[in-house]
Amino acid sequence: MAKGPGLYSDIGKKARDLLNKDYQTNHKFTFNSVTASGIAITSTATKKGELLAADVGTKIINKNITADFKVDTGSNLLSTITVDEPAPGLKAIISFKVPDQKSGKVELQYLHEYAGINTSIGTTANPIVNFSGVIGNNTVALGTDLSFDTASGNFTKCNLGLNYTNADLIASLNVNNKGDSLVASYYHSVYPLTNTAVGAEFNHTISTNENTLHLGSQHALDPLTLVKGKVNNNGIASALIQHEWRPKSFVTLAGEVDTRAIEKSVKFGLAVALKA
Repeated sequence: MAKGPGLYSDIGKKARDLLNKDYQTNHKFTFNSVTASGIAITSTATKKGELLAADVGTKIINKNITADFKVDTGSNLLSTITVDEPAPGLKAIISFKVPDQKSGKVELQYLHEYAGINTSIGTTANPIVNFSGVIGNNTVALGTDLSFDTASGNFTKCNLGLNYTNADLIASLNVNNKGDSLVASYYHSVYPLTNTAVGAEFNHTISTNENTLHLGSQHALDPLTLVKGKVNNNGIASALIQHEWRPKSFVTLAGEVDTRAIEKSVKFGLAVALKA
């Protein structure tokens, strides 16, 4: 994490990435290339069951301005314009999707040594206003995440988060869904030289008295090969192996099984990311 508490989305992010990142049960191919003029082109195709989705995107960088454009198979155009540091610590983002006229959004991010703020507002007549803020430092951070619907006059999201970080451990507690959900997460870097880490996430829903526990770990077999595994209290177990077969090009094989019905529930996923 950079100096300071970061943004609200950073609370618990290490544990979430350990338990969720790169796990998949579909087939995905991603191709990245950069032209001589510095324009980055990305093409992605994903097959899930009988459905095939694809998109093509370009990224253009000019000084501190980045323009991202992406077209998908649904004939949607997603555009994002980012202005990095028009003032110290500030980032401005404008995004919209065509033909969805209600998707436009203006976002501001501000990072300070003792605070992180992220606010956005839709470009419709009655927009949804989002605000998240964190105060603290590299060790302890306390924040809130709010959404207000100006059309109905109601808060649609009200979350609180607390994060604690030391040299090899990160612990966080989130109160979500207006106090109905409690999420506690834990990340521990066991041996940095082999990228060995363990993590856990416990989720309790007050209204239904439902509990969910996820446990996971990762370990680098060598500098180019990473293995991960996780299991939850419902008996769903997942594992993956990821190999960097050339610089910034990865192949990932993942699997998932319900240990209570192994013969019916085995799923496999394959992802290939190629950078030219």
